[in-house]
Amino acid sequence: MSAGAIERGRDHAHVRGKELELDADVVVVGSGAGGAVVAATLAEAGQRVVVIEEGAHIPPETYSKMRPTESMRHLWKDGGLTVAIGLGDTPVVNVMMGSGVGGSSLLTGGVCFRTPDKVLHEWSSVMGLTDLTPRGMDACFESVERSVHVEEVPIAMRSRSTTLFGEGLRRAHGVELKSLRRNTKGCNGCGRCNFGCPHGAKMSVDITYLPRALAAGTHVLSDALVDRVLVKGDRAVGVSGRLKNGSHGRPHTPFVVRARRVVVAAGAYASPLLLLRSGIGRLSGQAGRNLTLHPGFRFMGRFDEPVHGWKGALQSAYTDAFEHEGITCVGLFIPPGALAGTMPGIGPEHVSRAETIPNLAVFGGMIHDDAGGRVFDVLGRPVMTYRMSRKDRSVIPGLLRRMARIFFAAGAREVILPVLGLAPVTPDALDALDLEHVPGHMLECSSQHLLGTCRMGTSGHHAVVDLDGQSFEVRDLFVADGSVLPTSLGVNPQLSIMAMATRIAWKLRERRLAS
Repeated sequence: MSAGAIERGRDHAHVRGKELELDADVVVVGSGAGGAVVAATLAEAGQRVVVIEEGAHIPPETYSKMRPTESMRHLWKDGGLTVAIGLGDTPVVNVMMGSGVGGSSLLTGGVCFRTPDKVLHEWSSVMGLTDLTPRGMDACFESVERSVHVEEVPIAMRSRSTTLFGEGLRRAHGVELKSLRRNTKGCNGCGRCNFGCPHGAKMSVDITYLPRALAAGTHVLSDALVDRVLVKGDRAVGVSGRLKNGSHGRPHTPFVVRARRVVVAAGAYASPLLLLRSGIGRLSGQAGRNLTLHPGFRFMGRFDEPVHGWKGALQSAYTDAFEHEGITCVGLFIPPGALAGTMPGIGPEHVSRAETIPNLAVFGGMIHDDAGGRVFDVLGRPVMTYRMSRKDRSVIPGLLRRMARIFFAAGAREVILPVLGLAPVTPDALDALDLEHVPGHMLECSSQHLLGTCRMGTSGHHAVVDLDGQSFEVRDLFVADGSVLPTSLGVNPQLSIMAMATRIAWKLRERRLAS
């Protein structure tokens, strides 16, 4: 098969009465962790594959030179300002997603956890998804780990920020940090993972799977918004949409891709909306529902001595010592310029706080949450809402106290809690705080782990897709991204998404294409 190409939809001039038309065996909507895996697997099996990507194509040699603020403008969806609106006593959650060829894979910290055995047991034994056992998924995980070079972060690459938290964890709880595993090769610990690796050391799908897909003949069309899945009878037969070649990059010229099979891999935010716009997913009423986020909270401890937390891997270590409470704590540190913009205070106070960044250590805690979110359209605009379960909401006060006390055990003078408007606290001030009654809207919360909105199940009455990822309503329509994962994982989902996409792609490789 001849080599494929990446083509920009914005380069197509509009011809009156004409639309761009393409034909394929398989059209894949989305080029991120799920879509890239499916495209490479099927193209290497000899199938003609077209990948459609709403975002732009920004190659590694370009994004590697971007400042963090440039990266947010060009690679993050909505400039990193997408939110899930908190309902009830739930914080507004800043939800960060990638937009471009390679999707969010370009912007993760590279963390690669396998799906925990406990979660797989729930899926296979309790939910009836019998093939999704640790043994049943092992080959999928191994395939992805080889392809993206998953390796353990050496202790030497831990930043001083991380080691300080580790010292506090040991003193307060007698627990040692564990090393994370990441998809990296030749990482030098520059701490820029979330903004596109400047050294090509993160093995994101634009460096691994997509080049394989292109070499096998895949055609990638960027800057192209898919509006609908085309259905004839009870079969999916392609997609239609508009190229973003109008003024200011607005969708303009129509296009259609006719295909014998459609794979939707636009992520847990966009995939259910595409199905619903196409009149699909209403049978169960579950499309767009069951959203989980892994609500994350960032904690900063200020020390007397310089920490220089940006020197080392952005994410290198974690602890699951509090997993029984539904909490996983993961190290992180973002570039100082980006961190400065998130410091508390206004005017001179803000400047004063920003000047302490060299003395800050940072660590995060995330919650293994219940499904409490929803994605839907309002007047043609996507909206995300999220309501924490009573159990999840009750975890937050203890998480705030625990993380602060760990930093104090490490010698921090004060801790900045993720509570909007709250001044940094000392040990005495922490004991006096009534954290049980902090309103949800006062909590600073973020997420990069959207899952569950087209969940997999055994019946079309309570799920959107079956065990092979196929729609219960439309034949030859598959979903292969984080939206199909049936529950929250409690850990970073990148590897789980790619392994599930691998499993679905292997099934598709064996399934005869429609004539």
